Amino acid sequence: MQSPEDQQTDSWSFFDSIICITLQERPDRYHKAHEQFSAVGLEDRVEFLVVDKHPKNREQGIFESHRQCILKALESEARTLLIFEDDVFFKNFSAKTLQAACNYLKTMPTWDMFLLGGITSGSRKTASSELVTVQYRCLAHAYALNRSFAETLADKKFDGTPWDEMLRRTCRNAFAIYPMCAYQGLQGSDNQTVIITWLRQALGGLPFIQRANELYQNHKLLFTAFPLIVLLLLTVSFLV
Repeated sequence: MQSPEDQQTDSWSFFDSIICITLQERPDRYHKAHEQFSAVGLEDRVEFLVVDKHPKNREQGIFESHRQCILKALESEARTLLIFEDDVFFKNFSAKTLQAACNYLKTMPTWDMFLLGGITSGSRKTASSELVTVQYRCLAHAYALNRSFAETLADKKFDGTPWDEMLRRTCRNAFAIYPMCAYQGLQGSDNQTVIITWLRQALGGLPFIQRANELYQNHKLLFTAFPLIVLLLLTVSFLV
């Protein structure tokens, strides 16, 4: 997954703490996640947080697991925290791209989140081709937090709001690597909501949805212009 040249660069050094949430009940996910991390040079850097599945409320379990990661990282005095979920997988990862994105992020006066993968509702270019500023929407399988924003999240308590929805409401300054390199869904979803699972599968699964969203958000003009071009060509062909 990494070229020999990429492997020479410690592109993960930007992150002081790297934690992956994994379920006690899913050892298969732990092993698959470990394989994924090994392929991108993270085999010795990731700390696994092993949690039990919440007995009553899946969303509460997710919420408390992510918050536990944050508390653990803050206790270790981490300035930057990278959180993964155990069904993450990497595609087209480039250490050079990550290094360039992190280097430019360092020049930002402030930032809240840095996405390696996720769904956004808006995206704008920066001076670095490897980094875009985004409006976070959902998915929390691969994201980093600045310490100041992590401290804000550490005070949050579960009130019925899913973790990624709380992030969407709270985050005001998010960035993403471009192109994204971390996807969710390699081991299938534990989502117990049948209609959500069916819709995701009907739309091609979370990896396809994420990639399609990224392409649209970064090339809106092209997507908007294409139907107009087709309509114009059809009109011209009809008049000729």
